[in-house]
Amino acid sequence: MNTKNFLVSGIAGGIVNFLLGWVFYGMLFKDLYPEGENMNLIFTFLGCLTSGLFIAYIFTKWAGITNPVTGIKAGAVIGFFTSLSMNFFMYSNRPANYQNMALDIIISMVISAFMGAVIAFVNGKMK
Repeated sequence: MNTKNFLVSGIAGGIVNFLLGWVFYGMLFKDLYPEGENMNLIFTFLGCLTSGLFIAYIFTKWAGITNPVTGIKAGAVIGFFTSLSMNFFMYSNRPANYQNMALDIIISMVISAFMGAVIAFVNGKMK
């Protein structure tokens, strides 16, 4: 695995995740998850960065994805399964809101697809 590609593309993907998360969750669908009083943007950014590094690791180490179109597809699939898993955990201790769950899964798929495209593009350019 090329560590430089992994780190640079993962950071780029994390930044895309953070910015698109702000657009979707902070502006367009802010009622989906209302902002709490103690929201910590540093932890939010670190979570986004971790997600970017996770997808970059998969693309760089195992899949060798360097084409943005393939990155979109793979990113959307990864986003689907990670979001589905997260939503199952979130609603395990409260009444399920299936509309919010479906919307969150779709938003996560879109964000992950963009992350996948950026990560693949950066990996392709750094080859």
